[in-house]
Amino acid sequence: MSWQLALLNRQLRWIEKPALARQAPDRLRRAFELKSRLYFHAPRGTVYRRDALAGVPVQWVSARGAAGGGPVILYLHGGAYVFGSSDTHRAMLAKLSALTGRAACLPDYRLAPEHPFPAQIEDALACYRALRGEHDVILGGDSAGGGLALAALHEVLRQGLDKPLGVFAFSPLTDMTFSAPSVTENAECDNVLPAGRIGQMIEMFLAGQNPEDPRASPLFGAFKGAPPVWMTVGDTEILRDDAVRMHARLQAQEVESVLSIERNVPHVWPLFHNVLPEAKATLRGLAGWMDGLGG
Repeated sequence: MSWQLALLNRQLRWIEKPALARQAPDRLRRAFELKSRLYFHAPRGTVYRRDALAGVPVQWVSARGAAGGGPVILYLHGGAYVFGSSDTHRAMLAKLSALTGRAACLPDYRLAPEHPFPAQIEDALACYRALRGEHDVILGGDSAGGGLALAALHEVLRQGLDKPLGVFAFSPLTDMTFSAPSVTENAECDNVLPAGRIGQMIEMFLAGQNPEDPRASPLFGAFKGAPPVWMTVGDTEILRDDAVRMHARLQAQEVESVLSIERNVPHVWPLFHNVLPEAKATLRGLAGWMDGLGG
């Protein structure tokens, strides 16, 4: 463990986790937007462009030298389906754009509780269809957005749409029943996510709908014939087993799946690529995997 990671874990446990445990959605949104501007920085020369796809606001991110016309990264941000935006995650995608030479598109999909499920999967699929009509697509996301990317993959397969080249997810939320052992086993050692808010998050997002719907919980989806999937998660996260069980389900359905379980890292640690050696290494590893997808 790097000294930067040890210091960050303490800060997250003492400051960020208590804030996530008590703040209302509107305060969470404002706080995350502010902190992302302060702490997450893109490589110099990055270009941002706002646009819309199928009526969904999006933000394009291109690092200096990123090629146009090739495969596009369609990235779905995390935030428990309640907060987060293209702005909070664009610096990380700028770094990934620099590593891969690919442009990234970040939708600002509708958020709960104002827009409960299935608004999020509807927006994600609308953006995917619009992009896939002109580009090869690599689909990705983190946390709830990672679950959303996998749920979108399920829907792409179910509806017979053209497939993405591959799908990746950081610390994905794949099971809205929250029945995995790690939810309780790691409740204390997770440095970011407060397990005590799970019930409220379910209520805000699902609004009484079935938590086993694969559009909300891709763990219960069908993935036969899917393209390669790459996932990573920390061993101390409450969502550890969401990734572990998703990996096993994909392999059982003969999908090429790669899972990396990292030690002592916080939830979605690649966001901290400016300061964490571990985050930089993860992004480099993902970029190498993307290079093998072709397109």
